[in-house]
Formats: sequence, C-alpha cells, structure tokens
Amino acid sequence: MDESTDVTEQLLELSQGYLRTAALHAAAELRLADLLAGGPRSADDLAAEAGLDGPYLARLLRYLAAYGVFRQEDDGRFALTPLAQLLREDVPGSMRSYVEMHGHEIFLRSATGLSEAVRTGGNPFEAEFGMPFYQYLFGNRELGMRFDASMASFSEALSDQVAAAYDFGAARKVVDVGGGRGGQLLAILRRNAHLSGTLMDREPVVAAHVLDVPELSGRWEAVGGDFFAAVPEGGDVYILKHVLASWPDDQCVRILEVCRDAMPEGGRMLMVNALVPEGNEPHPAKDVDMVMLTVLNGKGRTQAEYEALMRKAGLVPAQVLHVSPHAAIIEATKV
Repeated sequence: MDESTDVTEQLLELSQGYLRTAALHAAAELRLADLLAGGPRSADDLAAEAGLDGPYLARLLRYLAAYGVFRQEDDGRFALTPLAQLLREDVPGSMRSYVEMHGHEIFLRSATGLSEAVRTGGNPFEAEFGMPFYQYLFGNRELGMRFDASMASFSEALSDQVAAAYDFGAARKVVDVGGGRGGQLLAILRRNAHLSGTLMDREPVVAAHVLDVPELSGRWEAVGGDFFAAVPEGGDVYILKHVLASWPDDQCVRILEVCRDAMPEGGRMLMVNALVPEGNEPHPAKDVDMVMLTVLNGKGRTQAEYEALMRKAGLVPAQVLHVSPHAAIIEATKV
C-alpha cells in the first residue's frame, strides 16, 4: 500500500467518526453492557430480552467490537471488554451516562453547524435550538438531569486524583463553586478529615448531591445559588472545576471576581481545567474546545490564557499542578 492510499484511508476513517459516536450512544442508551454483565450472549438472546431487532443489534455489536467495545466470540456470541465494562450503569467509574449524553442530538445537531459558526462567529447550539444551552436545559428538566449525571460521571474519575494532588493541610473550609452533585468535594473531604466543605451550584443540581454519607456527617452543606451574583463566604479554598471552560472571557472574569470578593485574606482559588498545549498532537483540551465552540460560548484555553483571566479578576496565579490530560490545577491567591 503506497503513501497516498494510507492517507486516503486515514481521512476516510476520520470522516466516519460520527458513526462511532452514534453507535456508542445507542449501546449506552439501550444498556447493552448491562445486558451482557452475566457473560457472553447471542444477539438474538439479547434482542428477545430487551425487545430489540436481532439482526440490527448483531450489526451494531459487530461494529463496536471492531473498535474494542464488546468482543465477538468464535461461536458468534458477544461479550464485554474493559471498554464495554465502563458502559455498565452499576460499576465504579461508569461512563455510560456521559457517552449517552454526548451522542445526544443536542450535541450532534449543534456540531453540524460548525462551518456556519466559523463563517459568522455565532453559536451553533443557539442557532439550532433558539436559546443558550443552559437555558434550554433549565426548560427541559429531564434532559437537564441527564446532563448533570453525565458531567458527574466524567468528573468522578478525576475527583480523587485532584483531591490527592493538592495539599489541603493548611485549610479548614473548602467551597466548591459550580460543583455539580458534589463528587469533587466528597473526594476532598474523604481525604482530609480536618476539613468542612460547602457545595454550591444551581438549586436543581445540588438537590441531587452525593454528600449525605455517614463518614461526612456534620462536615458539609449544600447551597443553591448563582455564581454570577454571589458565592458562600468564609472558605479558605475556593474551587472552580470544569466551570470556566463553559463561559466566554468576560463572564469567567465575573465568576472569578465574585469568588475573590468572598475569599478572606490569605484565601486560595483553585481553577481545575484541561489546558490546551502547544503543538499538533491530539489532546482532550482540544476536544473540549470544539464542544465549547459548537454548544456553549466558552472555549478551551492555555495556561497563559487562564492565568490572564485570574489577573483581570484581581487574583495572583501561583503553582500549577498537572493532574491528568483532563485536569490541571492552577492555584491563585487574592491580591
């Protein structure tokens, strides 16, 4: 095979990436990994239990097996692989809700507007659905709850890594701003028995928090609110994890200013986000940037860009801890 054939095949494979997204979404939505949790089964057997079309199901499983999601045995039955295990609902680190959400039509339809966005600088989601993303979710509570669950699923895998990477020894109270259901705060409090914490997010989100566990009794509170207006005061450490990437620069500065105003002298801010690196290599932060471009009005940013936002908000960037490709911690102090 000559070089021109190689690059042609590579481009063809890239152009068909939407099929893998759609296939993963279908597998997650139909709970196929859960149906296979007991061991290998035929497509007809699975279809009979789940009320699906056997031949179509076999084709879907065969396609995903080609990418290591499921495995087809010599006798034709299908089995779980390590990738498929993460599509189960009831396993630690499950990514089922995240995979299902990111193959949802609100993401796929928005992505089709990418070329128009590049022409005009407009937002594809708003052009397609007539309103900003979070406003749309607020008006569609069932979908909003699924989105919140997907973000918790994505964040859970990183929460303990972030909690382990930063030294909270000198702190007494942590405030997790825009902290979703509280998975990050839970991980921090579990690792630091001396800490208390406050979870703050929109009221419908914090209503589904995960903090009410016996080992944390009396050490936490969950507060609904708007981080553009005010955040709880008195924290030694304020955390913004996977928040700032969702917003344009001016609104990021506003969020940081509100947090700064609530911080005491000597307080610290932790900004947790993937950082866009230099160079041409693939990176999760570059994927995040495309999601932000097509769905929200935020963007992926470099370390220098995040630090510039902090300075505009009256914060002084300090150490940077590279936790994983999906999360770096930029610490800042109050001016």
